[in-house]
Amino acid sequence: MKVAVLFSGGKDSTMAVYSALENGEDVEYLLSVKSANDESYMFHVPNIHLTDLLAEAMDIPIISVETDGIKEAELEDLKEGFQKLKSLGVEAIYTGALYSVYQKSRIEKLGSELGLEIVSPYWHVDELEYMRMIVSLGFEVIISGVAAYGLDEKWLGRRIDDECIDDLVKLNDKVGLNLAFEGGEAETLVLDGPIFKKRVKILEDERKWHVDSGLYIIKKAVLEEK
Repeated sequence: MKVAVLFSGGKDSTMAVYSALENGEDVEYLLSVKSANDESYMFHVPNIHLTDLLAEAMDIPIISVETDGIKEAELEDLKEGFQKLKSLGVEAIYTGALYSVYQKSRIEKLGSELGLEIVSPYWHVDELEYMRMIVSLGFEVIISGVAAYGLDEKWLGRRIDDECIDDLVKLNDKVGLNLAFEGGEAETLVLDGPIFKKRVKILEDERKWHVDSGLYIIKKAVLEEK
């Protein structure tokens, strides 16, 4: 089946690409929605500018859609992207939705309207098992934003490995958080993995911190051979 993946560059959308390929799907395109609103209800924002580079790293064509990120209105921009994919022969769209009913229900509504199947392979996955699986598969994931009690500036840019997950489990025991960050506790970026033909090398970065939240912004990056 010809499919596309709704792609942000974070761990969940990258895992959706992985799942589609593992299922033997013909992944024709990635669809990236680039929002001008840092507080978008629907779309991942930190380092979204790197999706073109990541698509190149995986050797999958990418289509980008711009949106002002206005609540609900941004869905019309997503619909345009879906319509373009439909016109290119795409039959289904994979998403990285884990627990957000808000996002999943709206994406499925659009899919139903346009005759596109929506597949969310990790819906309601066990959070801890999921995070361990990402690491065990060999994905290199870093934290690109934090916005939760207990996640301070030191977490920005940190690689998610087993030690990091152990620390998240301890933090969860103290303050309670979604271990897969589905509650918006943190954002992620994938730099390498088993589906990457090349890996991302960071050349210039910046950490921005404001009171109780922060971002790890990659200002310059290139692809390198593996």
